Amino acid sequence: MPNTVYQKALELLHQASAPQGFLASVQPITNYNRVWARDGVICGLAALTTGEATLIETFRNTLETLAQHQHETGTIPSNVAFGEQGTSEVSYGGLAGRVDAVTWFVIGVTQYTYVTGDFSFYKKMESAVQKALALLQNWEFNNRHLVYVPLSGNWADEYITDGYVLYDQLLRIWALRGVQHCAPTEMNAAKIAAIEAQVLLNFTRNTAEDHYHERAYQEVTWNRYMPCSFNPAGYKNRYDAFANALSLLLNLGSPEFQNNQIEYMMELAGQQPLGLVPAFWPPVFAGEEDWHLLKNNCKYEFRNHPYEFHNGGSWPMVNGFCGMALVQRGFIAEANQLREQLDDANALEDFAFYENFNTQTMAPNGVPQCTWSAAGSVLLYTHLFSQKPLLF
Repeated sequence: MPNTVYQKALELLHQASAPQGFLASVQPITNYNRVWARDGVICGLAALTTGEATLIETFRNTLETLAQHQHETGTIPSNVAFGEQGTSEVSYGGLAGRVDAVTWFVIGVTQYTYVTGDFSFYKKMESAVQKALALLQNWEFNNRHLVYVPLSGNWADEYITDGYVLYDQLLRIWALRGVQHCAPTEMNAAKIAAIEAQVLLNFTRNTAEDHYHERAYQEVTWNRYMPCSFNPAGYKNRYDAFANALSLLLNLGSPEFQNNQIEYMMELAGQQPLGLVPAFWPPVFAGEEDWHLLKNNCKYEFRNHPYEFHNGGSWPMVNGFCGMALVQRGFIAEANQLREQLDDANALEDFAFYENFNTQTMAPNGVPQCTWSAAGSVLLYTHLFSQKPLLF
């Protein structure tokens, strides 16, 4: 049962299909007219669920571009720009490297292999995948199974999360599960189990006594969701919608806890004028402990005003994953409700597919014609109606 937003989203993904892969936006904006790791893979996951051969080919090209520009240390580019004569400009991050570029690349390779059944592609990419996994192992630093992420080290690159960031641990689990499908080993299975155990130990309430940071753990006020991160100074207990959606998709935690996560997610969406789930909540306000960290974490201009950007703004891409999580856990009516709200947001200003919105005023923010905003609608729609699931 196709709808207009879904068709417009597909059109945008086709328009953003360059020979080297998916562009982050079709707008002629320098920083977006590039092949990005996380944007490109999320667009690629959407492409896989559609079954459209040309979009799937663009996804393959995206992954090959990233692999061709992998650093000798194993780092995957944050983005790659291309000049007129085929010259390329590679970025591995700005003020800090991008940890999630590495995990999204592995997720992309393994999901492509799973959906297409083309295991020869995995064999072609296996060396790059193994270099990426070895780098993630090194980034544990203490060999205790959780990756340590610098400030600005992932998609929320101007936000306050650092250290043991929930989102990055979950992406790594997803990546390793994909590797286990493509090339299973006992060592990989044990690693997955170890990371899962550490996530549940340190990001959910329990009575164990060997948490990473026992004092900080005992001081946390536990909510109906997993906190966004912790570091040697303690926990940051704000809600990370993307991370909690990933934990639901990966089926982590007890059924009771998952129901609490879903209840909180839908309550939070229902409180907003757009009806979408804010990326992080509550916003950080001037005068709070984290405000100094937030206002100084920007390279060019400050964008994290309360209710905007990562500071409580609403992102269509994130809401696509929230909706997928609802479908995965069997909350179909709730997923349909969120899909309608997401479609309404993406359809604003003649299907502008804005990057994000002010959660309080509904004003659009960021770049229009943003391809991963379109991917959010595609992913939720296909998970509801087309039965082309991804591997979690």
